[in-house]
Amino acid sequence: MVTKKTFVLSGVHFKKLLLGGAQMLEQQKKEVDALNVFPVPDGDTGTNMFLTYRSAVDAALKADGGTISEVAREASGGSLMGARGNSGVILSQIMRGLARGFDGLREASAIALANALQAGVDTAYRAVMKPVEGTILTVVKEMAKGALNSARAGEEDVANVLRAAIWAGESALARTPELLPVLKQAGVVDAGGKGLLVIASGWLAVLEGKEIALPAPAAETEALTPPEAQGITKIEDLEFPYCTEFLVKGSGLDPDAMRHSLTDRGDCLLVVGTDEVVKIHIHTKNPGEILALAIQSGSLHNVQISNMLSQNEAIAHERREQAKLAAGAAGTPAEEDLPVVDREYGFVAVAMGEGIAEVFQSLGVDQIVTGGQTMNPSARDLAEAARLVPARHVFILPNNSNIIMAAGQVGELVREREIHVIPTKSAPQAVAALVAYNPDTGVEENSAAMTAATGEVLSGEVTYAVRDSYFDGISIRAGDILGIAEGKIVAACAGPEEAALRVLEEMAWRERDVITIFYGEETTAEAARRLTERLEAENADVEVDVHDGKQPLYYYILGVE
Repeated sequence: MVTKKTFVLSGVHFKKLLLGGAQMLEQQKKEVDALNVFPVPDGDTGTNMFLTYRSAVDAALKADGGTISEVAREASGGSLMGARGNSGVILSQIMRGLARGFDGLREASAIALANALQAGVDTAYRAVMKPVEGTILTVVKEMAKGALNSARAGEEDVANVLRAAIWAGESALARTPELLPVLKQAGVVDAGGKGLLVIASGWLAVLEGKEIALPAPAAETEALTPPEAQGITKIEDLEFPYCTEFLVKGSGLDPDAMRHSLTDRGDCLLVVGTDEVVKIHIHTKNPGEILALAIQSGSLHNVQISNMLSQNEAIAHERREQAKLAAGAAGTPAEEDLPVVDREYGFVAVAMGEGIAEVFQSLGVDQIVTGGQTMNPSARDLAEAARLVPARHVFILPNNSNIIMAAGQVGELVREREIHVIPTKSAPQAVAALVAYNPDTGVEENSAAMTAATGEVLSGEVTYAVRDSYFDGISIRAGDILGIAEGKIVAACAGPEEAALRVLEEMAWRERDVITIFYGEETTAEAARRLTERLEAENADVEVDVHDGKQPLYYYILGVE
C-alpha cells in the first residue's frame, strides 16, 4: 500500500502518534514484561513503561494549544508525573528531550524529528548517573543516529526517517545481549529497549495510514484518553465484571485441558504454565466457580479477584486526584489541602505488604506508598505522599532498586517540601536507615548517617520461578523456589526454608550480628518460627528479628547486618 508522504508533523498529528504508541504498547506490554532477566513473578518493565507513557498521552491530549511544541511539552510533564520504575523514568527523560527538541516549533519536519530524538538521547543519558550500554539508552541512541543519517542524507518524509530510526533501534536491540552479559545469560534482549521500539512502531503505524481518532474534549474531571487507550472497559460493556487471577501448583498439570474447561466461563482467558505450575487469568461472572474447577487440579496460590466495576470508579477518582496534584506541581497548590508544617523531618516509605508497612509506621514513617516488587509506584504517587507529610524536610525510602530513579524525580514535582532520597533497596535497609535517624542532628548529617546504615545491610529474597531458565550455572524449572542474595540468584530449591538458608549462607550470616526476617502471606508463622530456631540453635549469639510482612509473591525478605 502506498501511503501519502508526510513532510511535517502538526500538534494534532503528534497527538495521534502518541495515541498510536499507547495502543501498540498496551497490546504488547506483557511481551515486554516477559523479557525480565530473572524468572521471577514480578517482571514489570512493559507495565511500568505503559503507565508512564499513558500519563504522557493523557497530558498531551489536554494541551490547550495545537502546536507540536505545546503538545510535546504537556506530554513531557505527564510522563514525569507518571514515571514508574527505571525504564519509565528513562522514558520520561526521552520525552523531556523530545519536548526540548520541538521547543518553539509549530510543526516539525523530518530533520526536526531527528534532532528531537537526539535531544531525547542527550537528556536521558544526563539523567542516569552511570549509563549502562545494552539498555534502552543504547537503543534510543542508535535510533537517533538512524534518524539523523536519513534526514541529513536528504530524506524529507517523516515516516521514512522514523522507519530508519526503528531499523537502527531494532539492530541495536538485537545486540544488547552482547553488550550486557546478564541479558545473554538469561537469553533475552533488553526489555526497556523493546518497549521503546513498540512505542515507535505505533507512531509509524499512524504515519503509514492507521487512523487514530482523537477523543472529544473532556471535562477536567473525566478520563483524558479513550477506554481503548487506557486499558479501561466502559462499565456498561462489562458482561464479566470479575478479573480473576491465580496460580495452580501440583504435579501432572495439563494447561491445555484446564484452558478447555474454562473456555466458556468468561473472556480474556489466559492459561500458561507447565506440568507443575499454571497461571490462570480470566474475566468472569462467578469467580467461585472458576476456583472450584481449578482446585480439582492442584493447590491454589496468589488468588486475586478484582471487581472491575469498582476499578472503573477508582480510576476515575485517581484521575481527578492526579489533576489536582498536577496543579500543585505546577506551583499553584491548594493550600487548604496541605497539612501545616509542624516539624523539621518526616518520612515516606514504599512497602509491599501490610506487615512491612506497620513496622515502618512503628519506626516513625508518616506516609506509606503501597508497592515494591509487584508494582512500582509512580513519581506522582511518591510526590502526593510527600506533600501530605507535615514536615519541612521529607526523606523518601524507595526500598527497591527499580523505584530509586522515580523517587529522584519527586523534588521536581514538590515545591512545598525539601525532598531527600535515601537509596534503600529493601525493607531491611529501610529499617536500618530509620534506626540511624537522629532528630537532633541536621539534614545533611541525617542523610549521610541513614545512607551509610543501608550500606551495612545485605539483603535477600525467596520467591518462585515462573519459567524454565539457566542462570549462573543454576538450572531452574518453573515452580522452583528461588533464593536471591544481593540481586543474584544463588539457589533453586524445593522449599522456602531451604532457599532462605542458602541465601543467608551466601550473605555470611554467622559473621553478622542481626538477621531481619519478613515472612510473606504464603508463609506461616510456624514456618518462620522453625527457620528462626534453626538459626538460633546454630549460633545463639545472633539476634533474629522476625516480622509478619504479609508481602505477596515473596516467601521471605531477609536482611543481615
